[in-house]
Amino acid sequence: MSTAREALTDSLYGLGWAGVRKLPEPAAAALGRRIADTAWKRRGKGVRQLEANLARVVPDASPERLSELSRDGMRSYLRYWMESFRLPSYSERHIRESVHIENEHLLTDGIASDRGVILALPHLANWDLAGAYVTTGLKTPFSTVVERLKPESLFDRFVAYRESLGMEVLPHSGGAAFGTLARRLRDGGLACLVADRDLSASGVEVDFFGERTRMPAGPALLAQQTGALLLPVTLWYDEPPRLRGRVYPPVETPAEGTRQEKAAVMTQAVADAFAAGIAEHPQDWHMLQRLWLSDLDARPAGSGDAPGNGTAKEERDA
Repeated sequence: MSTAREALTDSLYGLGWAGVRKLPEPAAAALGRRIADTAWKRRGKGVRQLEANLARVVPDASPERLSELSRDGMRSYLRYWMESFRLPSYSERHIRESVHIENEHLLTDGIASDRGVILALPHLANWDLAGAYVTTGLKTPFSTVVERLKPESLFDRFVAYRESLGMEVLPHSGGAAFGTLARRLRDGGLACLVADRDLSASGVEVDFFGERTRMPAGPALLAQQTGALLLPVTLWYDEPPRLRGRVYPPVETPAEGTRQEKAAVMTQAVADAFAAGIAEHPQDWHMLQRLWLSDLDARPAGSGDAPGNGTAKEERDA
């Protein structure tokens, strides 16, 4: 990205955080819907890829149904952004009343055990709002990992934003994140990891909606190394302002096999939980990039559309 474009991207996100936060919630929601519909009608690369991804999730959908799902998907995606821009101004009461989690006891019991807990989530609905619910509603800080975005100033904004919500934010690059997470978990801490897209291109191959893709092995490897509970979580939107979620039973570490073989079995179990949640609420899966190996192998040379392109790129390509 050129320096000028980096500066423009950072300025636009800055305006979002500063401007949208001041809007009444109905006005922010209406603005997000207008932006989403405009992007959907333009049918840029991100919208087309979202529709192609949804075709795997709902294989029997008609072209009309896929079009409707991609429109609703863009509305859900912009709802995430409008809420995230406003989230630092939400009161604790508003956050608590906006989120309802099924099987929450699996999480709270795990936290109380001091064993350490890893929450693995896909890009469904608003994971930042869910994180704020954990830090404010459950009074539990946690550590997470984020991709280092360009421009650097934009990455700094994301880090400051999430830290303001009570999260410890570790950059994905640099190799130190795994060790820090392991230490936090051994101390009985909580780690929340968005784990449906491999940022390293060296993740574990899994079956996902009948095709092969890669997902990060980090959650499974951390659970093996630290003895922490590994809990998949899925989220979905209900009528505003409600965000709903479900905590799945712990993914057990196999008794036999090599470290990598165990990680493969555990990551497949996480992928299966993700698939169940995404199939129930496909419109809330914000996957605007190539994900399946067949798509990645088919990408044009030099396209740069490999796993790991960041949130800023997702927004530009929509």
